[in-house]
Amino acid sequence: MDVFETLRISGDSLRVNRMRSVLTMLGVIIGVAAVILLVSIGEGARSYIKQELGELGSNILIVVPGKTSKEGGMHMGTSSVRKLVYDDAVLLEKRSGSVEEAVPVMLGTSWIKHDGRSRDTYIVGATEKYFPVRNLGIEVGRPFTRSEVEASRKVCVLGRTVKREILGDQNPLGAIVTLGDAKYRVVGVMEKKGVTLGSDLDDVVFIPVTAARELFDTDALLNITVKVRGPEYIKRAKKEITEILTRRHAGREDFTILSQDEMLSVMNKILAIMTAVLAGIAAISLLVGGIGIMNIMLVSVRERTREIGIRKAMGARNSDILLQFLVESVTLSVLGGSAGIVLGGGLATVLPYFVSYLPTHLQLWSVVLAFFFSVAVGVFFGVYPARKAARYDPIVALRYE
Repeated sequence: MDVFETLRISGDSLRVNRMRSVLTMLGVIIGVAAVILLVSIGEGARSYIKQELGELGSNILIVVPGKTSKEGGMHMGTSSVRKLVYDDAVLLEKRSGSVEEAVPVMLGTSWIKHDGRSRDTYIVGATEKYFPVRNLGIEVGRPFTRSEVEASRKVCVLGRTVKREILGDQNPLGAIVTLGDAKYRVVGVMEKKGVTLGSDLDDVVFIPVTAARELFDTDALLNITVKVRGPEYIKRAKKEITEILTRRHAGREDFTILSQDEMLSVMNKILAIMTAVLAGIAAISLLVGGIGIMNIMLVSVRERTREIGIRKAMGARNSDILLQFLVESVTLSVLGGSAGIVLGGGLATVLPYFVSYLPTHLQLWSVVLAFFFSVAVGVFFGVYPARKAARYDPIVALRYE
């Protein structure tokens, strides 16, 4: 039989049962669209994290208290490990030739009050070097100075959200706000930064780390943020930091050094697993769609048994009958896969406009993979009905009522 004739007969058969064909394709459409959309979300999350880690600053190492596996992510510090303190950061900057800056960082929460307004907010204690190291800009005023850090001056820099909700339209420079029980003078307001890795940097108050020790009544640091002189110094800097802090901590390596590449590698592994799991779940729906195709094709074979008998009586070969039903099955999966690509690609494109915190990144390989998988599903689940139709005895088929 001519290939075009086979395609024409298959198309006519699908058009006659239009609604049934559409419903049969629905499983493939949903499966392909789900694979494309979920892979796009996974890749979007990967790109977002890579970008956010890049905005932390270049050539950055994070030293956190506690020795822990880097596969588990950043250690937040517990009372069972030796804490990192301000002097550790001073020593690193002083003795390591590869370290350009070593910034002690404290983090806590406190109420901020001014003129009858108050709210709870995050307080970051750091030195004046924290701002250039983390690429944080000042929109109004200035950051606190080294002398203010050394003298534990009660000065602060407000994030834009805190400034808006506590000071309103008032000129922030020189305003006195209350943090805890102490009065702080506002010396600057941050540039708009937004959310980075889940932290809203506009909803933060920065104070000197020495003042933060008094506010939180502790000298334990969240981490020491280290800026290395260049990418070629990263390995050497990690070795020097390890030697200096190990000697200072009585021979115990009770801290962890994380580089941006290591943090990105950990996040990539987690996201790759999540993407694979989600794509696998979506692929199951494709298999369900394939079972639907086989079911409908078996029904079609039964309904057209006399047609098969007539065609065989007129000289059609088993291979012609097999090809006809196989083409119908593959046509269903190809049409369903194409519609799924349009639906999945469209959803991956428009989703960030409606859900801003859910970035997507449409991947060509996922589109190609989903399409060929849908075609394979059509072939695999179409073979059995097609073989069953091809093996019909023409006499038995003609007697079928």
